[in-house]
Amino acid sequence: MNTQLPTLADLRALALTQALQHKIDHKTKPRGSLGRLEALALQLGEILGSDSPVLQDPQLVVFAGDHGLVRRGVSAYPSDVSWQMVENFLAGGAAVSVFSRVNQIALTVVDCGVKHDFLAGLPAGTGRPGLRVCKVPGAEQGTADSSEQPAMTLQQCQQALQHGLNLVKTLPGNALLLGEMGIGNTSAASLLLARLAGLEIDLCTGAGTGLDASAVQRKTTILREVLARHPHAIAPLDALAALGGFEIATMVGAVLQAAHERRVIVVDGFIASSAVLVAHALQPLVLQRCVFAHRSGERGHEFMLQYLGVQALLDLGLRLGEGSGAALAWPLLQAACAMLREMASFESAGVSEKTAEQAAQV
Repeated sequence: MNTQLPTLADLRALALTQALQHKIDHKTKPRGSLGRLEALALQLGEILGSDSPVLQDPQLVVFAGDHGLVRRGVSAYPSDVSWQMVENFLAGGAAVSVFSRVNQIALTVVDCGVKHDFLAGLPAGTGRPGLRVCKVPGAEQGTADSSEQPAMTLQQCQQALQHGLNLVKTLPGNALLLGEMGIGNTSAASLLLARLAGLEIDLCTGAGTGLDASAVQRKTTILREVLARHPHAIAPLDALAALGGFEIATMVGAVLQAAHERRVIVVDGFIASSAVLVAHALQPLVLQRCVFAHRSGERGHEFMLQYLGVQALLDLGLRLGEGSGAALAWPLLQAACAMLREMASFESAGVSEKTAEQAAQV
């Protein structure tokens, strides 16, 4: 199987960018006084191709998968927590469930390779509301132990990418918010950061679900062994197959398809950013479509953001994952678009631009 990945066009259109900037600059405020919200409004207008952008039917997708590397003790929690948390999402009890409800964001959980059958006992062909099952045949239990062999074969990786591409094609709306669940996936994200950004694994490895300092050191040693076992996994998809997870690979496909469709992509924390890291290595223009919700408390995320040359909207010390930070940042995107559409200009409000600026400086 050779997945055909979508190619991305450059969104930059001088006429639209100038129109957006002119509109922002002539709102009833001193220029630049809304700070980074103005840059966000400009970006959203460019993504959606409008100087009056409207965000419609936002979709938060939690990509879930298990990792064979967990048996090496890289997480404070057992793998069973992956499927238990998926059930919590489906029952509406997780943080991301709450934040999605508050912000009226549709929530979908995708089983990309969780060691559990969420459809057990149901009649054949029956689904569950809010759940999509997108397991790769032959890898239904998640990835292999990457300290012993590649986490996925290249074919399995490509199948997971295709699942992500296909999934986004079925979703309504023009905004995709990224979430994930998978015990052990901070290890996969750390490995991808180290390999694709050329960083030392020590810089990329953090506490994950709550490891103490000695456990982080042990985790770092294991991850260094994994990198040494796969020295030739350098190209983006080779690295993803050798080091990543099925939820990350599926997310990469989803990111590329959403970018191709000019959806706004709201990136959560460390693991979601690792999927964008891979997507960026394949299609650098993907970053034009990405809004980074927050800077995670996970150690490697700061270095990942620096490598990509981006700045996150929030810095709240979050390290939960799930898409929780993306859901929390969503109102800022809504506000940025509403500012473009609804805030008066000096001309329409009958306010003297010079007088308003002077008054604001008093």
